Amino acid sequence: MRERIAIIGRNGRLGAALCRELAIHYEVLPLGREEVDLRRPIEPQMKDIGFELLINAAAATNVDWCESHQEEANLINGEAVAALAELCAIRRVRMLHIGTDYVFDGSATAPYEESDLANPISVYGSSKLIGEQSLLRASDQHLAIRVSWVFGPDKASFLDFMLHRAQFESEVCAVADKFSAPTYTHDFCEWIRPLLFDLPAGGVMHLCNDQGCSWQEYAQCGIDTARRLGWNLKCTIVKPIALNSMSQFVAKRPVYTVLSTKRFFQMTGIHPRKWDEAVDEYVRAKLSAGS
Repeated sequence: MRERIAIIGRNGRLGAALCRELAIHYEVLPLGREEVDLRRPIEPQMKDIGFELLINAAAATNVDWCESHQEEANLINGEAVAALAELCAIRRVRMLHIGTDYVFDGSATAPYEESDLANPISVYGSSKLIGEQSLLRASDQHLAIRVSWVFGPDKASFLDFMLHRAQFESEVCAVADKFSAPTYTHDFCEWIRPLLFDLPAGGVMHLCNDQGCSWQEYAQCGIDTARRLGWNLKCTIVKPIALNSMSQFVAKRPVYTVLSTKRFFQMTGIHPRKWDEAVDEYVRAKLSAGS
């Protein structure tokens, strides 16, 4: 009999991928806001839902929205996570929670490790850190998995937006002085499998594609692949702009949040492939799918 995994956040970019790809190997129970609304009391919504493992991939992720909705952001990203973690601890089942690189202030010059001090500079980052800390207080068996710049086929991301713009606009710009590591949902779903039942790690783990890049480099990589594949593009060069020129941003963004996956490699022996290889594969898949 296959283990049953409940996944909260089935409509999100990463949650949808987890629901689809883990269903190949496990019995998956996809839960959207209709089934579990993180703004409402958790226990009554979960009392009739049985599972051997819970993955929470739901969150309020709009950084600027969170900045002007602090109470609701703390409820969704913090208090609800605490309630889920406590419920799982009572049931003696593990909970895996999707975290973020935005718990760091961006002052580092080398990839962040799990032991580095978290010091968020936005409401979004603070609310996610509240959730992480609550998760780990509830049980040392729970695992917070920090990801960054998630992209994949289930929901449009920055990469999709930039590819679309390159097809229809003569000028495309992207920030050249902010750095992180993209995370391909297809890769993530493969990486996470040993962590579910075979290697039940607790604490915090970073999980993303290898090495870092700027938003400009990220977009340029995708556009270069599309050009090589024969896409009809109006723009082939991504113009660099500065982060401080983004006057529409409400919340402050950390400038460097590349994550080290050393702990994951030491535990699993799996070395995540470089981010540009994942981007290349994704763009090729988009072309094959006709999108």
